[in-house]
Amino acid sequence: MALTTNKQLERIQASQIRGFDQLFRSIEDCIMMTLGEPDFAMADNIKEAAIQAIRENDSHYAHSMGDRGVREAVADFLKERYEVSYNPETEIIMTIGATEAIFSSLTAVLNPGEKVLVPTPTFPLYSLATTVAYGEAVEVNTAETGFLLTPDKVHQTLAAHPEIKAIVLNYPSNPTGVTYTREELTALAEAIKQYEVFVISDEIYSELTYGVEHVSMAALLPEQTILINGVSKAYAMTGWRVGFIAAQEKWIPPLFKAHQAAVTTGVSVSYKAAEEAFRNSSDSVERMRLEYEKRKDICVAALKEAGFSVAEPKGAFYIFAKIPEKFGTDDKEFCRNLAVEAKVGIIPGSVFGPGGEGYVRMSFALGTDDIIEAMKRIKKYVAK
Repeated sequence: MALTTNKQLERIQASQIRGFDQLFRSIEDCIMMTLGEPDFAMADNIKEAAIQAIRENDSHYAHSMGDRGVREAVADFLKERYEVSYNPETEIIMTIGATEAIFSSLTAVLNPGEKVLVPTPTFPLYSLATTVAYGEAVEVNTAETGFLLTPDKVHQTLAAHPEIKAIVLNYPSNPTGVTYTREELTALAEAIKQYEVFVISDEIYSELTYGVEHVSMAALLPEQTILINGVSKAYAMTGWRVGFIAAQEKWIPPLFKAHQAAVTTGVSVSYKAAEEAFRNSSDSVERMRLEYEKRKDICVAALKEAGFSVAEPKGAFYIFAKIPEKFGTDDKEFCRNLAVEAKVGIIPGSVFGPGGEGYVRMSFALGTDDIIEAMKRIKKYVAK
């Protein structure tokens, strides 16, 4: 008998984002605008909290749901910032980044053959994790609705696919940077509440918005929402791997089982750092947010001048831009040529699913001088 492995994994491929990033890193003097990786260092008070935990020999297993202190900090953060209430003892699970939170959430809610509505373009993990969990992703192209899921799209898609068990939301969005106004999100919630579906709301960029208030879906649709967030993006702590799931108590047992089966527990020192981040680091987040906003404005102005059509980003740190017409719609070829000839690395929009074809994603989470130089190189390349 021949040995075989999980056939679900044959239906997915390794990260194309990482693949393009590695390819372009091999090009000398290439300015990398590929990954969503803050260029800032985390705040000194967070470093000190971690150092103190090490000095106090905090090197043992944490509770499988996460240390009580960090869960309380998360609960206070959510209440203060987004007016949502969760019991830190029974309704919050700390995860290994938002990535594990996404994977555990989909594993917890899906049975074989059930479907997940995934608005695209979006971060590929949602569809990949759905497939691994023996579900089926129903990708809904939002390019014609400003890269936002609308109530009409919800009604149409659920009518066509009654097996849908969950809807994924990611806002502010990776890769587009768009987000919902309170009015838009309220209308979306009113549509979703008509169906027996979960909302897996990935709000990891909630603290990085520009000229718009972030409203959590958990505030509008608490019964159905599984909320995901963490410290990676806003606090420049990607390497510390701290995310969380917040949900009503009745949904926690399956979420906890999926989480515990995957990782048992998180990192005790990381929890101490995250607790300090959630409690005492809003000033450092605001300084970073203001810098990102300046960089965004530089990119948007330069790209429009160069002939790109740009989805106006209202959050996160990405630009999603349509390639000038003279280059056609092969975004992968455009990115490869740009990297070789202009030495700027960006990600093809098509890797983010339907609606991304002919677009490119640029991260502006890098130094301002590098951004200015990258825009000069892109403008020169496009104008030749």
